[in-house]
Amino acid sequence: MFSKDFQTSTASRRWDIYGPVHKGLRLAHSQMIIRLGQADYVHGSDQLLCDLRAHLAIAAKHLDHEEVFIHAVLASAPAYLLVLNEQHEQHRSRLAGLNAAIERLEVATPDQRPMQGRMLYLAFSAYVAEDLEHMAHEETEIWPLLCALFTDEQLADLEMRIIATLTPEDNIAMMRMILPALSSSERAGLLGGMKAGAPPEAYAAVIEQAARPALSDDAFAELQRLDLAA
Repeated sequence: MFSKDFQTSTASRRWDIYGPVHKGLRLAHSQMIIRLGQADYVHGSDQLLCDLRAHLAIAAKHLDHEEVFIHAVLASAPAYLLVLNEQHEQHRSRLAGLNAAIERLEVATPDQRPMQGRMLYLAFSAYVAEDLEHMAHEETEIWPLLCALFTDEQLADLEMRIIATLTPEDNIAMMRMILPALSSSERAGLLGGMKAGAPPEAYAAVIEQAARPALSDDAFAELQRLDLAA
């Protein structure tokens, strides 16, 4: 699974265009599976379904970003691109099915809701299983390919172009998902770069609307110690 190219790119600390967002998605997927498994679908799941819809929307936008920016630069590797496009097509089918399952649950009668809830839980679990495999493929196969084709500066520019398409609301949602999934050193590196390059008001919004509510007290205190929480 771990090719020499992957190990070389990792050891060389090449620009990791997939790592942070995929860590965030893995954490968010895991949290959502737990909530879906614990839910009481008869007496109250409105907020859960609202949060699930928002999570699926983030997942769909992530596919869009990869296709528009990353897949577009892989024309020289058609075999890799074919696999990626097939995987994304399957993901989009899964996402459509999950949104339909949410709608069925919302209109179900009380006696039908436990069954509909279990079906939603299992369908989401199947989607997550596929996405975990897909993200591992991107990180172990596609990322080393990108590292071979582009410099770190070019990969960083590619990522900045993706970030530039985000609305302020989307950026906060992504940061709320990503920040708690990172190691303390990764989080400090990400926020340090953001603090140095982003407008002060944009950085303050990330801290107050994403970092503060999403991080543990200890993790946020570490940001304060590093002068990254203001």
